Amino acid sequence: MTPPSFRALVVEDDHSWQEILSEILTDCGMEVDVAGNLNEAVHELKSQSHRLAIVDLSLEADDHNNYDGLRVLETVRNTDPGCQTILLTGFATVELAVSVLTEFGAFTFLRKENFNRHEFRENVYRSLASAPKQAILEPDSEPLTDTLATRPDLSSSPSAGAARVLVVEDDAGWRDILEELLVDAGFQVRICSGFGDALGSLRREKFTLAILDLSLTGDISDTWNPNQSHQNLEGYQLLENTKAGNIPTIVVSGVASPGDIMRAYAEQSIFAYIEKQTFDREVFRRLVEEASAARLVGGELSNLTDREREVLELLAYGMTNKEIAEKLVITTNTVKRHLKAIFEKLNVHTRSAAAAIFTSHVGPIKKLV
Repeated sequence: MTPPSFRALVVEDDHSWQEILSEILTDCGMEVDVAGNLNEAVHELKSQSHRLAIVDLSLEADDHNNYDGLRVLETVRNTDPGCQTILLTGFATVELAVSVLTEFGAFTFLRKENFNRHEFRENVYRSLASAPKQAILEPDSEPLTDTLATRPDLSSSPSAGAARVLVVEDDAGWRDILEELLVDAGFQVRICSGFGDALGSLRREKFTLAILDLSLTGDISDTWNPNQSHQNLEGYQLLENTKAGNIPTIVVSGVASPGDIMRAYAEQSIFAYIEKQTFDREVFRRLVEEASAARLVGGELSNLTDREREVLELLAYGMTNKEIAEKLVITTNTVKRHLKAIFEKLNVHTRSAAAAIFTSHVGPIKKLV
């Protein structure tokens, strides 16, 4: 069990949630203090040091626009930097989640509607085993109210024929962030929290893109040892499978050393590596778009023979079959055979559709003189 000298702080205005969280933390071997509002939380934080704080976002039951939980995170950062924080909330947009994990240095965020005792317990042990993040807001950072002012509509769901993306992440907060960003971009998302589930999905299903963490923490023993590392890099084994399957892969992780990152690029040919500590949703969206395009170029177009690519390129220039035949010094019947093969490989039925695939992923085409 966790040494009893470790103290936890529960900052929650709902009495039922206070009891639930206190019970679990006590079972983990921690001494628990409870605060029902911002002032009480500040008092507790200034009175004594805590190793972990579980913080609700809204500390006013009748005010859904109350964000006192973020003020608590600021206070923890300023007065007790050795304290890890977990935000537990009834709602969280992508903007809020990213802000909490990066700017405010929280270990993770969890949704109340998806609360699971075992998962919460695992997050407690993982947070204790990790060095606290001491994130510092820059002087010109946006005010908290500005950070939460824009709430995008994430209610739209991807179409049935949307491209499929595999997300492999053991942290519930990061799973939610990545899933919402990808769904908002129109993808179907398959979520896996561990190595076995992810490996099975890769063998059973086809994916356009993979997003994965390198360190996938398995079950953590109830006996927590601060000197024992629970970090593993099972994600590297999954990279071997995504590489073999020609699936562009973006790593989103916070544990790898420069050597690990170089190894992932050199040996497993990952598309990009994003550090969680500096995660930027716009950069992520851009990389996802570029990786999806790379899949088409490296996948569908790579299935074409050299001659078929030549024919497709000339087709994209707007040439007729006769012009293509003259340019390549072949017969028009041969051009027709190549076009039939191209259409089958690209799964299209018209010249314009084939040309569109080529131009959208290779770049603008200027008509030959």
